[in-house]
Amino acid sequence: MPVIYAAAGNCHVYVHDDADLEMARRVAFDAKVDRPGVCNSAETLLVNAIVAPAFLPEILGDLHDAGVELFGDDRVRENAGDIEVNAATVEDWDTEYLDMKMAVGVVDSEQEAIDHINRHGTGHSEAIITSSGQAAREFTIGVDAAAVYVNASTRFTDGFEYGMGAEIGNSTQKLHARGPVGLRELTTYKYVARGDGQTRG
Repeated sequence: MPVIYAAAGNCHVYVHDDADLEMARRVAFDAKVDRPGVCNSAETLLVNAIVAPAFLPEILGDLHDAGVELFGDDRVRENAGDIEVNAATVEDWDTEYLDMKMAVGVVDSEQEAIDHINRHGTGHSEAIITSSGQAAREFTIGVDAAAVYVNASTRFTDGFEYGMGAEIGNSTQKLHARGPVGLRELTTYKYVARGDGQTRG
């Protein structure tokens, strides 16, 4: 029996190896800091190992200066410079903080990022920052989420932003509604047929 399940949002931003790093900084920062207490706020930042040395010191500095408490894996901590990054635990990857906290990890490939998201995400909203159409396509197909963004913040998952009017919640189910839930998703159908004696036989 289909139900509408407005669920948690353990959302991710993945920075691919060919990303515009200034764009990635803006998007990752917005996805976490704009409104950290909402379900479409990013809780995890994944960075490809190729760009990690150049990207991490900058974004970690931005997030730290905004008051975000950071949790990272060993490679993140190695690239953090003077920025304080706590050691990430297994629980951090599964946590929807709804707060000024963020887990940060380094991955070796897009597939590793997809696997991480599908293992730890909640099927809400996921984003990739990339200049590659092929990488974008692989990510949007590979990630199991109600909303997937290419070069945009997860913060756009909202009924009003999608032009659907007031939002009741965001469904991570696949039947019958998925994504922002508004009045349309809360209604059902009734078929009325009027005839003048038609038969099928």
